[in-house]
Amino acid sequence: MSNQLCIVLDFGGQYNQLIARRVRECGVYCEIKRFDTPISELKALNPTAIIFTGGPNSVYDPSSPHISKEIFEIGVPILGICYGCQLMAYTLGGKVESCEKSEYGKIEISQNSNSLIFRDVPEKSVVWMSHTDFVSQLPEGFSVTAKSADCPCAAFEAPDKKLYAVQFHPEVTHSEYGKQILHNFLYNVCGCTGDWVMDDFIENTVKKLREQIGDKKVILGLSGGVDSSVAAGLLSRAVGKQLTCVFVDQGLMRKDEGDFVEETFTKLFDMNFVRVNCKDKFLAALKGVTDPEQKRKIIGTEFYNVFWDKIREQGTDGFFAQGTIYPDRIESGRGNQAGHGSTAVIKTHHNMVKMPDDIKFAGTIEPLGDLFKDEVRAVGEKLGIPHDLVWRQPFPGPGLGVRIIGEITEEKIKILQEADAVFRDEIRKSGIESELKQFFAVLPDVRTVGVMGDHRTYDHLIAIRAVTTDDFMTADWARIPYDVLAKVSNRLCNEVEHVNRVVYDITSKPPGTVEWE
Repeated sequence: MSNQLCIVLDFGGQYNQLIARRVRECGVYCEIKRFDTPISELKALNPTAIIFTGGPNSVYDPSSPHISKEIFEIGVPILGICYGCQLMAYTLGGKVESCEKSEYGKIEISQNSNSLIFRDVPEKSVVWMSHTDFVSQLPEGFSVTAKSADCPCAAFEAPDKKLYAVQFHPEVTHSEYGKQILHNFLYNVCGCTGDWVMDDFIENTVKKLREQIGDKKVILGLSGGVDSSVAAGLLSRAVGKQLTCVFVDQGLMRKDEGDFVEETFTKLFDMNFVRVNCKDKFLAALKGVTDPEQKRKIIGTEFYNVFWDKIREQGTDGFFAQGTIYPDRIESGRGNQAGHGSTAVIKTHHNMVKMPDDIKFAGTIEPLGDLFKDEVRAVGEKLGIPHDLVWRQPFPGPGLGVRIIGEITEEKIKILQEADAVFRDEIRKSGIESELKQFFAVLPDVRTVGVMGDHRTYDHLIAIRAVTTDDFMTADWARIPYDVLAKVSNRLCNEVEHVNRVVYDITSKPPGTVEWE
């Protein structure tokens, strides 16, 4: 089955992935493409809809991204957002000028048109604006459909040409009816039917995996995180015992987590599960090391060597699978996204593994390569993967190694595992777990004086950390109720050996980071 496709053309805006996510939430498959993707290539994809994103540039800047007028003649409905709105007007003969008063933040707009994209949107609503230029004169054949106090052209359209534009950002939650506007464009204008559903994705992906893999073997590095776990579930459904999952337990996971991962995948799925227990090897390499960057480097190097040694043992005559997801591909330059200029900002992502030169597989498989994180979780739930794995919070690659400040020892690992388990247990019991994006315990390299009964103690301090955030670019410390904090503190000091003091980290990001190291 071939899904209807919405193409998001990237002009360098900060919300580009968010636009694609919102489109998919509307039940329409969406991909992000470079703004300079050849028209012939776009036509070959047979899109049902095209969206121009925002961007930081001015259409009058010679170095700003532009597009051929030919795109407006291929007969596909187009929605321009912010810079994309201005670019549409400018390219088709309209005028764009600098604002006397820039609009940033929440702005009230008014519309009283019969526009298809404003169906079921009230006459007045709040939207999110972020622009210093505005469309001062429309191209021939276009009409204004919305305005604000300082922007006489907050939206415009040419319905007969199926061209629509909005100066604001409907993709952000601050725009009250933004999702409705996107839904209206996709369904009322483009005629989308909502054929992007996870059940179909699973069925089609399993079929493709069987065709691609044939009778060969597949090896997947399983971390116990969301992405690799769901990838394992899909591959297991497709090829069963042809799949081998290699799980490296370096001894720096949360309490009982290694056993939980092994039990889950050996009982739930038909696959070969290989667990490599190497805590002693990691502790020996980390002995005496206190510098956080050096610890990270050692843990990463040891993991790399252990993992690939085990892969060599298993053999490399089949395929290598990864839990790569769509944002990983975009951030690493493989999602065909652009931004300003011809070269995307590139970074190597943790879900995209660099192989040693001596290892050659028949090919690499990325069963989740077209999905966003929320879609990965939806697939995981449909595959029957336990809730705790599907909704697992972010966990650093070095594990508890970056939550133990100073030298890492076996005693410190045990203390932190127990403390973290107590904290997580109380958060679950309190009913506020869903309100927190991340919460965990930290073991600083600090001892404090305390009193237990009639005796003086000199034991470890535990710091607890909990944050709320939308995107982890910024984060705020969570306002956990005092009675919950009191229970956590009481249990930590009474149930975890060698702990006599608890502090709560109330630092936002910035200036702090979510993790301590």
